[in-house]
Amino acid sequence: MSDKQVSNGLKSALEFGPVALFFIAYIWLKDEVFQFDGTEYGGFIIVTAGFVPLMILSTLALWKLTGTLSKMQIFTVVLVTVFGGLSVWQNDKSFLQMKPTILYLLFAAILGFGLLRKQSYLQYMMGEMMPLQDRGWMILTQRMALLFLALAVLNEVIWRNMSEETWVYFKTFGLPMGIFSFFIFQGGLFKEHAIRDDTEE
Repeated sequence: MSDKQVSNGLKSALEFGPVALFFIAYIWLKDEVFQFDGTEYGGFIIVTAGFVPLMILSTLALWKLTGTLSKMQIFTVVLVTVFGGLSVWQNDKSFLQMKPTILYLLFAAILGFGLLRKQSYLQYMMGEMMPLQDRGWMILTQRMALLFLALAVLNEVIWRNMSEETWVYFKTFGLPMGIFSFFIFQGGLFKEHAIRDDTEE
């Protein structure tokens, strides 16, 4: 299916809204304890129980409106469903906290496998967004693989050694800001290896 015209505001709301609502609900309910069928559930688990279906619905709405989903969006919603579902089912927040680690390790492994084959899988996924020369894509892929590996290690360190609330702040703000900052610092690479249209002066 081809892309449909959807306002940037609505698209952004569907992509980032569930995470924002998760954070707001967590801050509201983090110290609460709920009891169902004799079992106590902390605020984190209750918020996760609402986040998983919300993430699924927002992804389905995005697909319905745009007619397409990226591989990363599909992969992310699958991991959220699996690990979030396990957290609720087992009443164990660590499953959801491990999700970023698994996600970033898989990304690093996929990009690394492509590099061993002298291919940029990042170019395959994002080539239409950033017109770079092949050499530029290989350099960016190497750096992205290292970034994902570093984020996976950092997520493990934080969720295993720091408070639940610290991890929520890190997941909501730290990880996106880290990735955003990474791309900001790639300006020189984009400039040096950009594909230029020789017909334009």
